Amino acid sequence: MTDENTLLNSDLESRYEKYKGIIKNFTLMSDIFMRNVFKKRECLEYVLQVIMEKQDLYVIDQVIQKDYKNLQGRSAVMDCVARDSTSKQFDVEIQQDNEGASPKRARYHSGLMDMNTLNPGQDFEELPESYVIFITRDDILGYGLPIYHIDRQIKELNEAFQDEAHIIYVNSRKQDDTELGRLMHDLHCKKADEMHSPILAKRVYELKETQKGVELMCHEMEKIYSEGMESGEKRGIEMGELKAKKETILSLAEMGIPVDKIAKAVNLSEKDVQKWIDENLCIMK
Repeated sequence: MTDENTLLNSDLESRYEKYKGIIKNFTLMSDIFMRNVFKKRECLEYVLQVIMEKQDLYVIDQVIQKDYKNLQGRSAVMDCVARDSTSKQFDVEIQQDNEGASPKRARYHSGLMDMNTLNPGQDFEELPESYVIFITRDDILGYGLPIYHIDRQIKELNEAFQDEAHIIYVNSRKQDDTELGRLMHDLHCKKADEMHSPILAKRVYELKETQKGVELMCHEMEKIYSEGMESGEKRGIEMGELKAKKETILSLAEMGIPVDKIAKAVNLSEKDVQKWIDENLCIMK
């Protein structure tokens, strides 16, 4: 038993050493890293202030990886759900995968937020104003703009339909000398001293350069490794099907896990796994 424990500890130490090297290459566009940066409320708050162009926006509540289900049981795991001091609700999604940021996915997220907001007996007028925000690696809508605001309209009148449900796409390719462009630049930075925002830079430094932060990230990566190796298929089904399965694949790939092991964990072919890795991890090179 002692030899077995020694071997297990040795394997764990070996993985942790590998993790430490991988952590240096993480950016905020990496799911694992983004989630831990956004655990600091002021980081999420700053991102929302810039995107919403509202410096007095204050986040009073947030949940990382919120699992919402509809009546049919189809779930979606949202990266970060937050509420501000005026009771507006936000779903912030960072997407490296074009399929994961389709217009119909945005619509579905918006609907799930509504379905999981009201309690029995509450009037529909009590639905809060909501925003689904996709920050994407590519220009998903393809018009070359840095940001897109999507709202329903009464076509015959060219007037807004006052349902207070909004969808925003932010194109992280646009990194010009504006507040939004500087934020997009920061989302792609590997080093804290390359970032414009002192708020984001402080958190990135903590997670990459301090012993406590690096140990936290190693622990988070080990949790993903264990989940992926032991129950990747189950996690993919329970956490939101295709998107969660892809996130598991990319997270394990970022940690240097071989393709054949990842494929076995998520019950997919090595060819499909390699394709997703090639398409979505190129941004980290």
